[in-house]
Amino acid sequence: MALIKCKTCGNQMSKEADVCPSCGHPNKKNPSVIASIFTILIVGFGAYFYFGGGAEQQASSSMQDIENKVAADAVTQYNIAKNQGDKTQVCVQAMGVSAAYLQAKDDSNYNKWKDIEKSNCHTAGMPD
Repeated sequence: MALIKCKTCGNQMSKEADVCPSCGHPNKKNPSVIASIFTILIVGFGAYFYFGGGAEQQASSSMQDIENKVAADAVTQYNIAKNQGDKTQVCVQAMGVSAAYLQAKDDSNYNKWKDIEKSNCHTAGMPD
């Protein structure tokens, strides 16, 4: 059994003792190699995620999901306006849908809705 010196009172105690038998000071044991490696891995992963782009990629993906949801909601609003029959409101809602697809960087749907917008606004008597 290996003996070490207590950091508080200087008396000899077992390396495995939880506390010094003389003064009761806790014996802080060195962490195991496995615990040290695990800690380094966790810190390393956290640093990569924060500084290496992991957080940025996730934020970008979340933002794209939000933009797609906004566009889908705009289509729903357009359909409500279309069912109500107010031609001006249909034109305005079509503009909103095309703007939402522009924001979402969805070229094919943007172009499709620009055509729908043009048609609806022409029907509503809006100039080109």
